[in-house]
Amino acid sequence: MNKIDNEIIKKNEINTNESLINNDDLVKALKTVFDPEIPVDIYELGLIYNVDIIENKIVEIKMTLTAPGCPVAEEMPGWVESAIKKINGVEKVNVEMVFDPPWDMSLMSEEARLTLNMY
Repeated sequence: MNKIDNEIIKKNEINTNESLINNDDLVKALKTVFDPEIPVDIYELGLIYNVDIIENKIVEIKMTLTAPGCPVAEEMPGWVESAIKKINGVEKVNVEMVFDPPWDMSLMSEEARLTLNMY
C-alpha cells in the first residue's frame, strides 16, 4: 500500500458512508497518468502528495514533479484532472502543483523501483 492510500482512506472516512467516490477508483485513475520521460505512473513515482475528497464530490490533489523544470509541468495537472474527472461521482477536480517538500527517489514505491531497476 502506497503512503497516499492511507491518506485517501483516512480523509474519506470523514465523509459520510454514502460517498460516491471510491478510493480504489482514485488510485486507478492516478495510475493512468505517466511522466512521458519515465515508464512509471505518477502514483507509483510518489508524485501525489495528498488527495482530499470534499462534500463527496470534489477532489483536491496536491502533487509535485520529479524536477521543477520538467517539460510537462504545465500539462501534467490537466492530465491528472482529466483522469480523475472520469470517476463516477466526481464533479470537480482541483490540482495544485507543490514543490515543498521536494520530490526525491525515496518517495517511489517498490513497484517503481523494480521497474526502473533502482534497487
